[in-house]
Amino acid sequence: MLLIDLSHTSHTTAQTGIQRVCRALLAELSRTQPVEPITFDPFERGWRALRGWERANLSSTIPVHTRGARWPMRARLAGKARRFLKRTPVPHGDGLLVPEVFSAAVAAGFRPLLASIGGPRVALFHDAIALKYPELTPQKTVARFPHYLQELLAFDGVAAVSEDSRASLVDYWKWLGVASSPPVVAVPLPLGRDVPEKRDYREVTAAASKPEEPPPVVLVVGSIEGRKNHLALLEACERVWKLGARFQLRIVGLAHPQTGRAALERIRQLQSAGYALKNDGPVDDATLDSAYRDCAFTVYPSIVEGFGLPVLESLAHGKPCICSARGALGESARGGGCLALGSVDASALAAGIQKLLNDVPFRQELERQACRRTFRSWAQFAADLTTWMRALPRRG
Repeated sequence: MLLIDLSHTSHTTAQTGIQRVCRALLAELSRTQPVEPITFDPFERGWRALRGWERANLSSTIPVHTRGARWPMRARLAGKARRFLKRTPVPHGDGLLVPEVFSAAVAAGFRPLLASIGGPRVALFHDAIALKYPELTPQKTVARFPHYLQELLAFDGVAAVSEDSRASLVDYWKWLGVASSPPVVAVPLPLGRDVPEKRDYREVTAAASKPEEPPPVVLVVGSIEGRKNHLALLEACERVWKLGARFQLRIVGLAHPQTGRAALERIRQLQSAGYALKNDGPVDDATLDSAYRDCAFTVYPSIVEGFGLPVLESLAHGKPCICSARGALGESARGGGCLALGSVDASALAAGIQKLLNDVPFRQELERQACRRTFRSWAQFAADLTTWMRALPRRG
């Protein structure tokens, strides 16, 4: 039995990138082998299998405006009762997968869990953004992150979601002077979810030759937080609007209460000034697919990512994407369909938006490239991950 730790994802219905990965990975692994999702119960102070309400959270598609974990009062009281009356035995399995960025409380409970696993114990590593860009990261995350990176040393192996993330983790451990670290391999992510079938590339020319009325929509998908660089994007769009361009900017994503506050205020200012700007907040998958279908192209202005699922989602819908050419985003852009920028400051973003608005033949070519691209499936990702896991020797 493979155990998979979903301590956070099972207590939220948020659809952030990591939550999408956790849900999709559980679904795929469950198709091919016995899998048991587990959680660290902070009220029981121990590990256990998920209850029905926690499993329901894993399948929920209802958009929410907070990413924090929620524990109903009944669950809290039940956990405390089990702690004082009879502790639930530590789950046993022949393998352990930890796909989340785990908290300090969860990490403190790993010792008995890791000891109970008979086979390989593997964690997914998403990114080192808190280390590289502390000024764009919530303060609590920055303070916690060095401990998290050292706690990963307890596993038999670490699967990074991109080559850039793999290099970041390995370099950090070298900098620390770690003498013996677990092997780290890059297992690039597939699309975060299934998307409707994209257009055939031969349809692009005919569709693009029609007049664009109403004005084209430029779509931005991703959580609103500091490193996602929405402030630079908003400045870029204001410049392009002032030059007389006609387009609507549509923003979709959950706002971070700390690092996204300035962007939300700027959005309100631009809306009050009369600019064509729509902020949908978090939406369900059907609404998101509709937004991709209706847009002319997308912009993903993020400064740094561990992977960058919205770039691949845009391409999977046959829509070009403006994004950074650096790091993991550059890895996603290499296959075509992207206008990859050396810098994602306001000037570069403004130039990129103008290019795709005004140069229809160029945009058509990016659309054709996007429509021709193929993407890894969750079946391929799960197979690559589990094949690598089985070959891992157990570390002390």
